[in-house]
Amino acid sequence: MSFLKNIFGKKETPIKSYSDFWNWFKDNEKEFFSVVKAHTHIEKEFFDKLSPKLAELKEGYFYLTGMCDDNTVELILTADGNPKNMVFVEELVAAAPNINGWKFTAFKPATDIEDIGINMNGYRFDSSNLFFYANENPHYPDEIDICVIHNDRTEDNKQEIGNGIYIFLDNYLGEIDFLNNIDNLQFISKNEAEKELVPIAKLKDFLTWRQKEFIEKYLGFGYYSPDDEYSILEAELESGNNLIAVINTQLLKWDRKASHPWIAVITFQYDGNDNNGMPYEDDFQNLDEIEEKILEQLQDKDGYLYIGRQTANNEREIYFACKDFRKPSKVFYQTQMDNANKYELSYDIYKDKYWQSFERFRVS
Repeated sequence: MSFLKNIFGKKETPIKSYSDFWNWFKDNEKEFFSVVKAHTHIEKEFFDKLSPKLAELKEGYFYLTGMCDDNTVELILTADGNPKNMVFVEELVAAAPNINGWKFTAFKPATDIEDIGINMNGYRFDSSNLFFYANENPHYPDEIDICVIHNDRTEDNKQEIGNGIYIFLDNYLGEIDFLNNIDNLQFISKNEAEKELVPIAKLKDFLTWRQKEFIEKYLGFGYYSPDDEYSILEAELESGNNLIAVINTQLLKWDRKASHPWIAVITFQYDGNDNNGMPYEDDFQNLDEIEEKILEQLQDKDGYLYIGRQTANNEREIYFACKDFRKPSKVFYQTQMDNANKYELSYDIYKDKYWQSFERFRVS
């Protein structure tokens, strides 16, 4: 029996939980530590082994590593700025055991401006050549719209400069603050600037002030209305297929939309090719039951406002406006797992402070 074990090797346990992952990591951490400390073959001997194990848990984990000091390796797990994966990064790091010589960090941390200098594609990105200013729109007063200017930006190099600025901001602000504190971001050249340029070193203080102002304005603010009105909107598409939307038109008139800035959309695909793009009876009933389960978990009293749904072209989309992106991420992901054998299912979570995505549903 021992001879057979030696031939075929030890069968590795599938990674189905956070504890499974960390148990595997503990079994290999000494080898990983040596690889990172020696700074040799990190891609092959660490990342190529780490990546498939993380993927067994869930797609969407990214990572960085390096030495904190002579005796400690830091492994930074990141969602690469994607809000629908943030909560899973947080949970995985929270479940990490204490391992001597290792530090585990959720998300790319903020860095002091003096410590950031990035060279990319022949261009330098640092506090000496980057500036910003904020745009203001009276129709969207809480939206933080930032223009960033690089001294060398031209029409010919705008892609390279844009990529470099994005990486600079990700390092300067940190992954979470970058996601939470900027709503719209533009990269422009000096001759396109319409306002006085502010040194990029002042951006963090500006965003902290704006975020504090925003939180104070909406702290504890929720939505509840017993008089919600759901309108049924019908249309015929160019293809001849039907479109039916059931939308909370009363909610779309709300004047405090910015207090729920995250839009969560889950999309189900079904077979409706011979039914004008509409679901057949069985699918119609199944989709309604799934929607009810989602509504039980995402309730308005907790900060998850049901905007409605649209059904057309073999797809049903369900819409929420949310105070936070974490719980919808988990609910939608579990819904996807539970129904993988029934429907092709996808979901997205993005910031839209004034719910402009739903202007098409507004009823005059």
